[in-house]
Amino acid sequence: MSRRERQAGRARDDPPGDSPPNRGYDQGIVTLVTAVTARVPAKVNLQLAVGPPRADGYHDVVSVYHAVSLFDEVTVAPAERDSVVITGEGAAIIPADSSNLAVRAADALVRAVGPGCKDSPGLAIRIRKRIPVAAGLAGGSADAAAALVACNELWQAGLSQHELCELAGGIGSDVAFALLGGTAIGVGRGERVTPALATGSYQWVLAFADGGLSTGRVYAACDRIRASRDGEAGSPARPALDTRLMAALRSGSPAELAPLLSNDLQPAAISLLPALRRALAAGREHGALAAIISGSGPTCAYLARNERHARDLAVALSGAGVCRTVACATGPAPGANVVAVMTEPA
Repeated sequence: MSRRERQAGRARDDPPGDSPPNRGYDQGIVTLVTAVTARVPAKVNLQLAVGPPRADGYHDVVSVYHAVSLFDEVTVAPAERDSVVITGEGAAIIPADSSNLAVRAADALVRAVGPGCKDSPGLAIRIRKRIPVAAGLAGGSADAAAALVACNELWQAGLSQHELCELAGGIGSDVAFALLGGTAIGVGRGERVTPALATGSYQWVLAFADGGLSTGRVYAACDRIRASRDGEAGSPARPALDTRLMAALRSGSPAELAPLLSNDLQPAAISLLPALRRALAAGREHGALAAIISGSGPTCAYLARNERHARDLAVALSGAGVCRTVACATGPAPGANVVAVMTEPA
């Protein structure tokens, strides 16, 4: 039996939680997996503390990641040749070649497991985007995480989440968190993640700007701003976790969390896109508990009191003319997970 052949597999388009015996299948039926779809969330940073540049050009960070219910979906299927098809948000500007992080993730899994894990010469990858590109929401990293999870299922590679997270660090700094989801602490470049002790759920409004900001440009601007203010003698200290923020997360109270949100990259993002200052102010004026740039930006994240407040805030921001569009989201959301396995009789 090949890796894609299974006994008593799910029917085409069945929900992943339905077991075959409950759907009238006979034990022993062999099915062929024809495609796997994984869903993966965007992230916001509740804290992003950035240290000085390292010798390799990266920065040590302490990031409190928080996954939110804005999802991309990645579908992988065996094919005669490799292909990438992207639809949805920002599809026209996303590379559909070997530089795409989803492609790099699939290649990394093959290298880790061995080429024998594939029983077709190629892989068809379909990415359905809702997470904006170059927005500080880790959309590319999210797609890489979804590709890892989907290919792990398609090829029956059998890697654990921990093993996938080890692979993820070599693909991108935020990929491991996209696998984990929830709320987590990231250190190093952000690639070493551990779950955070947090309770409750949080309602967010995300305001998307026209255009994006490259992560590299924002970090470079952060370094320039710090150098101009402090010189060499004022180099930033080693980043540290905010223990007050962690206590607020344990309380589950949005009001306690709001004043503790922080992002060391925010001044740099505003310096590159000054209109962000007005967008942040508009959220506060309309009653947001907190307004912060997510990651390297330019997405602005606003913390609301509850779901109704989030809807009202989204309407107000849409009418304020400070962003391209808005979305409401809830956090924490689960990490990358398989949501559909399509099969046919072998």
